[in-house]
Amino acid sequence: MVPAFTLPAIRTPVCRSVRETRQLFLTGGSTVAEHLEDVLAAIREIDPTIGAFVAVADDRVRDEADAADQLLSALGAAAFRDRPLLGVPIAIKDLIQTRDLPTRRGSLVPNRRPAVDAPAVARLRAAGAILVGKTATSEHGWSASTVSRVAGPTRNPWAPERTAGGSSGGSAAAVAAGLSTAAIGTDGAGSIRIPAAFCGVVGFKPSFGRVPYVPPGAERLSHLGPLATEVADITTLMAVLVGPDHQDPDSVAGATAPTAAPAALRIGWLDFPGTTDAVRAVTDMVDPALARLGHRVERIAVPFTDPYGALVDLLAAAEAAAATPAAEERLCDPGRLALIRYGRTLTGAAVLRAEETRMALRARLHHVMQRYDLLAMATVPITPFAAEAVAPPATTDPDGLRWLAWSPATYPFNLTGQPALSLPAGVTPHGLPVGVQLVGRVGDDDLVLQAATRLEAELAREMPWPGGNFQGER
Repeated sequence: MVPAFTLPAIRTPVCRSVRETRQLFLTGGSTVAEHLEDVLAAIREIDPTIGAFVAVADDRVRDEADAADQLLSALGAAAFRDRPLLGVPIAIKDLIQTRDLPTRRGSLVPNRRPAVDAPAVARLRAAGAILVGKTATSEHGWSASTVSRVAGPTRNPWAPERTAGGSSGGSAAAVAAGLSTAAIGTDGAGSIRIPAAFCGVVGFKPSFGRVPYVPPGAERLSHLGPLATEVADITTLMAVLVGPDHQDPDSVAGATAPTAAPAALRIGWLDFPGTTDAVRAVTDMVDPALARLGHRVERIAVPFTDPYGALVDLLAAAEAAAATPAAEERLCDPGRLALIRYGRTLTGAAVLRAEETRMALRARLHHVMQRYDLLAMATVPITPFAAEAVAPPATTDPDGLRWLAWSPATYPFNLTGQPALSLPAGVTPHGLPVGVQLVGRVGDDDLVLQAATRLEAELAREMPWPGGNFQGER
């Protein structure tokens, strides 16, 4: 029997969109200090049940809020010219290094990386954002749920007996519950988009290298990107985050100016195996919405062979290369330790074959994207499973290596490096969110964001905030 949980019911979310937060400060609806005090109070009240945060920066938040109020008092609206996120509360995934909050990486194994701000964090601070805390992740982000030995499982604000997804589940849950305006996550196989879909928020994985990820992952699959309640906030955050950094050799320059999206796009709709009736009933409403926007939608078979085996080999090889000292293996999550040990069995030839599969998939998708401007599909083919689980119970896993196979629409686009965004599409009759994923060509990040903005408006379905409907039983 799955236990029922009830979260404190509050009428409206504390955190609002970036635009609404700016207006709140400019119109005198609240000072930054008052708003951040409300945020900290909401975290204290709600987060013990959700488990979104693993660290909160109370004293620093108050100091920075006071400084933001002084700047607004002196400059008014002009303060936002150079600091577009002034006073906006943002949460940071615990995989991303910060100078003044512990970075445990979801692990009991000591983190020996320097306690300095990652480039993305430094850019957010320079833009005026107030970092309220670090959000939960699975150990080193290895699984697509947010269960670790550091803290209890992160629970879904829509149904707390269910998972928020992962590994950026803490970031998605914080945004969905109104505990931060936006959050930053990482995505190595779906870790931003899966929890975004499960928690009813927007999650964006930019093109590989568009946002510097320091220190970079050896597997060259991991992207860093934002989660928020609306696409406009994702666009605002991306303007702050993009651009090269010398510490990440894969980081690339962002576009100098946004490009206008064609009025009518060619969109290939993919229906992945294992999509449940509940998910399909919601995403089937997206197809006509795209058609109403004038897009030409063609339903096509998934145009590539499932690359899951190559994904596992690349992830396992990278984990083994950065192996935990033998004396500390007892501190590891058992699932991640199994992945490390599997990685040690791989030969160089096996890893090269995985790389060949990656290159073949990239070539195949490049060919497919000559025909389509975007691909669209359900982000995840299932609804959220139990909060304590690493994967759905139906996952067949005799070797312990199929923990991600249930999300076949996310990980292929890590292998190709393409931009992919999960947008809330609606909720099932049981009140569980469903996401639709839009995927563009490498470098077409602006096109994905513009198309998502139009689709968001066309769906005209403002996702009901779960805070007013916190009922555990589903």
